[in-house]
Amino acid sequence: MEDRFEKGMGILKITNGDTIEEIFKELEDIAPDLGRFIVEFPYSEIYTREEVDLKTRELCTVAALTAIGTIPQLKDHINAALAVGNTPREIVEIIMQMTAYAGFPKAINGVMAAKEVFKEKDLLPVE
Repeated sequence: MEDRFEKGMGILKITNGDTIEEIFKELEDIAPDLGRFIVEFPYSEIYTREEVDLKTRELCTVAALTAIGTIPQLKDHINAALAVGNTPREIVEIIMQMTAYAGFPKAINGVMAAKEVFKEKDLLPVE
C-alpha cells in the first residue's frame, strides 16, 4: 500500500506544483505536523477517491472557501482549479453562484481573489 504522505503529495504536485513547499516552511517552526496532516488527510484520503474528478473537487473547494471567506486558501485553490483544467469563466461562475448561499460580500471577495490570481497569470479579462 502506498504511503499516505506520498499519495497526498502526488495530488498536491498536480494541483499546486511546487508551491506546496511554502506552507511547509511557514508551519515548520510552529506546527510542522499540521503540514503532514494536510497532505495525509484531505489530499491522500479525500482527493484520491475515484467517484469525483479533481476538476470537480477543486470547483467545490473554491465554492466552499468562498462561502466561508477564507481568502488566502481560496487563492491557492483557484490556482489549483486552473491547474486541473477549470477555466477562469467556470471559476467565476461558481464564485458568483455563492451569492445565493453565502451572500454578495463573500462572492465579491471571492471574485476579487480570483481577479488577483488571474492577473498574476495574465488571464484577464475573463471572456
